[in-house]
Amino acid sequence: MIEQKEITLNPMSKGFHNIDRIISGAFGKKLPKAGLINIFVKHTSAALMINENADPDVQVDMKTLLNKLAPEGAPFYEHTMEGTDDMPAHFKSSVFGQSLTVPITNGNLNLGTWQSVYFCEFRNYGGSRKIVVTIYS
Repeated sequence: MIEQKEITLNPMSKGFHNIDRIISGAFGKKLPKAGLINIFVKHTSAALMINENADPDVQVDMKTLLNKLAPEGAPFYEHTMEGTDDMPAHFKSSVFGQSLTVPITNGNLNLGTWQSVYFCEFRNYGGSRKIVVTIYS
């Protein structure tokens, strides 16, 4: 069986936001006993990742590393019409990706002990964002 839902996320600040509860509760019921869940973000300046959920310094360091790789306002960007944060956001989105698939086991996301699903907002003012959550059971 396949179930799918599009979710509009409220605007989030630039950074990494744990969305485990949003994903798990997307259908208003317990997840199936077994299956797969796919999460897809419908934007080219935001992304998804699975990463450390115990030490917030991981997200701080991720931000630092990404800003060194793709600094805002760099003089070599051609795509600048949407602001100094836009091209770096596109690059970061491409590096991380728009889609994740996670196993479902015993009605829960089968993530590692220290793992969570994060929505990555790379724009200073990204506004509301849409994700599509699909369950295969």
